[in-house]
Amino acid sequence: MRKYYAVRVGRDGASGIYDTWEQCRALVHGVPGAVYKSFPDRAQAEAFLTGAAAEAEKPGGEEVCVAYVDGSYNAATGEFACGAVAFWQGEQIEFSKRYDDRELAAMHNVAGEIMGAVTVIRWCLEQGIPAVEIHHDYQGIAAWAQGLWKANREGTRAYARFCQKAMERMGITFVKVKGHSGDAWNDRADALAKAAFRAQDGEQ
Repeated sequence: MRKYYAVRVGRDGASGIYDTWEQCRALVHGVPGAVYKSFPDRAQAEAFLTGAAAEAEKPGGEEVCVAYVDGSYNAATGEFACGAVAFWQGEQIEFSKRYDDRELAAMHNVAGEIMGAVTVIRWCLEQGIPAVEIHHDYQGIAAWAQGLWKANREGTRAYARFCQKAMERMGITFVKVKGHSGDAWNDRADALAKAAFRAQDGEQ
């Protein structure tokens, strides 16, 4: 079945309707905040492009899940937490979880960012999603997964092994974003990581 790919926000401000996923991907892959979606007919694609369709302007499309991950550390308890927000086929899915792993906790909030990436990848594998693009603000999230950094701790070695195994089943790409720079979805992931401490303590 033919598809039309509408790019509302793409690379360098590009927008338009394209006939193939390859054309669309060239404009949105690795672009923070890209907004795009595929449609079965051109009229729907045009409505999305002009904003006539009732669509929330969220990242992601139908071939790639776009996710933002972050971590937080509680110095008082020695615990860490992850937060993540993922976008898949128009849906926004959020993750927020606290951990008590003393070895990983030595990495403070980076441990949470690692677990955020792991949580999103696991969810994508469970859903049968073919590819995920993970936005992160700590370079090691990509560097360990891609074998660019040597993993010296057992936790980072386990993370690298997990990612490499997952890459045999799905596409995984990474996009570095600047932390605390006003990126709405990176900020949301950060808030979800911090909220994990309050939620599991029974606070509302």
